[in-house]
Amino acid sequence: SVSPARHPVRALILTPTRELAAQVEESAKAYGKHLPLRTGAVFGGVPMDPQVTMLRAGVEILVATPGRLLDHIEAKNVNFNTVEFLVLDEADRMLDMGFLPDITRIVKLIPGSRQTLLFSATYSDEIRKLASSWLKDPIKIEVAPRNTVTDTIKHTVMELGEYDKSKQLLRLIESGEIEQVLVFCNTKIGANRLTRFVQNKQVGAGAIHSDRTQSERMTALANFKERSVTVLVATDIAARGLDIEQLPFVVNYDLPHNPEDYVHRIGRTGRAGQSGEAISFCSEDDRESLQAVEKLIKKRLEVRTALRGSREANAGRSDQRVQRKKLDPFFTEPYEPDVNSAPPKQSETNGQTNKSALHNSRRSTKREIKPAAALFRPAVKDGDG
Repeated sequence: SVSPARHPVRALILTPTRELAAQVEESAKAYGKHLPLRTGAVFGGVPMDPQVTMLRAGVEILVATPGRLLDHIEAKNVNFNTVEFLVLDEADRMLDMGFLPDITRIVKLIPGSRQTLLFSATYSDEIRKLASSWLKDPIKIEVAPRNTVTDTIKHTVMELGEYDKSKQLLRLIESGEIEQVLVFCNTKIGANRLTRFVQNKQVGAGAIHSDRTQSERMTALANFKERSVTVLVATDIAARGLDIEQLPFVVNYDLPHNPEDYVHRIGRTGRAGQSGEAISFCSEDDRESLQAVEKLIKKRLEVRTALRGSREANAGRSDQRVQRKKLDPFFTEPYEPDVNSAPPKQSETNGQTNKSALHNSRRSTKREIKPAAALFRPAVKDGDG
């Protein structure tokens, strides 16, 4: 049947990002392909019309991001009277200050007689208290101690200058030490800048952040999963729940401001029993963030020796230093007044200035007068050390 009455929404799964919503939908369809259950997803960045058609036909499992779901609710495209299960994936992010108002509006539309499930790799006390108002006699299931990381991941840190980070990433790739890597930046501008830098060095790279269209984001992620590109540069929207098979390396180009985001970022590698390595670039400004991460995971990050450039590269840089232009004497030589110049003589016959002599004197003065900036340096007398 194509009637929503025959296929009412029974399970609502909310996710913080579009990429995670698409991934959950794909997994739900794979797990239930032999069951008479329909699965659909609604998220922003794509046209609403196909989603409206899907909702009107009816789905039992609906995966959604809060913003787009509210759009469909206001348009009366979906009804939650029959919802039995409410799932919040990445619950800590779903309940933070950004999503809380939207989540609250949605929860009020769902019957109180439901089962609510919250999933997250990190779950703070504040979020726990906030969620308690939605849960009745909750059961807590922990597969590992709080804020711990899997033993399959090696944690290393490279101490670098801020302007050496991009070069170091390129050296790791060009040396063959890294074949594929997911790189995290704290800002969208930084992600774009790093992507262009890598692409200009003839290395395949893509970027994912909120300023990219949904089509661009999905294409970049698909290319990375298919190993068509070597580097995927992302902000923290890619840190939540994305499953990339056999990803060997994650690089924290910028250490996260929130140490719990480190746990989510590095969770993209070392999955399903596979080994992986999380490399963090640490500049002088990142010291506090590094200490916060080590305190959270209760582990010191192993210091990794940074790769240096080749002799040819170093020689090239040395030559460039030698060939730099010398400073203009304007900035180095002291001011020396022209004692030889004299004012033009007056004509004894008519008392008027000889125009030709005045013109020549001015031309000579123009050539010999020192610039005003040199006045700030005193002349060095003979015998001064």
